[in-house]
Amino acid sequence: MSRSIDNIGIIGLGAMGGAVATRLTSGPWSLAVYDLSKAAIERLVSHGASAAASARDAVAGRAVVFSCLPTPDHVEAFWTEHAADLAEGAIAVDLSTIDPATSRRVSDMIAKGGRARFVACTMGKTPAMAEKGEIPLFVGGDQVSLEALAPVFKHMSSVVFDMGSVEGATMFKLISNLVGMTNLAILAEGYLLARKAGIDPEVFSSALKTTGGWSTQADIRLGWMINDDFTTRFAVDLAAKDLRLSVNAAATWGIPTPVAAAGLSVFSLARAAGLGSKDAAAIVAPLTPIKP
Repeated sequence: MSRSIDNIGIIGLGAMGGAVATRLTSGPWSLAVYDLSKAAIERLVSHGASAAASARDAVAGRAVVFSCLPTPDHVEAFWTEHAADLAEGAIAVDLSTIDPATSRRVSDMIAKGGRARFVACTMGKTPAMAEKGEIPLFVGGDQVSLEALAPVFKHMSSVVFDMGSVEGATMFKLISNLVGMTNLAILAEGYLLARKAGIDPEVFSSALKTTGGWSTQADIRLGWMINDDFTTRFAVDLAAKDLRLSVNAAATWGIPTPVAAAGLSVFSLARAAGLGSKDAAAIVAPLTPIKP
């Protein structure tokens, strides 16, 4: 049986994890935070969180513990080490973008023995929107835990979608990024074709908005491509990781994804060009023909 939620721990204060933690500081619960970066912890303390002395301290005794970590390996290693630190009746909630198989293994590991429960909660949109509680959440887990978490999720988000299982929650996030990043790859090719045809970039952008070729990625990143603004918002490395997880999961399930695989190759090309830490819009750079 889940406990009442009066205290929360969160481990992983990167771009999205830090933004979610910032949002949670305005809720009616105490919040303990932990990260390998002291600066990240100090920023959250300035917003009213308390600094956990260690990862174990951020987990032990908390009613809810969020993890928001970079890769599936990080998530599985963290919970393998710290599942036993969860309090009786606690709920572990993973916010990370990981594959369904890893999410299921972590869920089963935490649920073993019945002391604690696991919920997968993936997220959409940006850190800036997460700080304001304006992101969608895609959740999966047992209904008792989802009902207990409802007030927390409501504070974090604009809308919550129950994806039916931990696999559904994690796979939906991968699908979302698969569609978005593959769209971005074809947008980069279209933009370069327009440039070669002598179309003014601003005219191209305005005209594309009136057609079915416009998209969320065009809305967000076409202007950055035009202005060569590759300041990191969502890095090439992370996009490539998500596409790889998507394509690998699809292969495991016997679903062919040739277009997504081609999109992954575009991001791999950008990584090989040394652009892994730049924004995903930077995939246009290695595709750009070199002037003679």
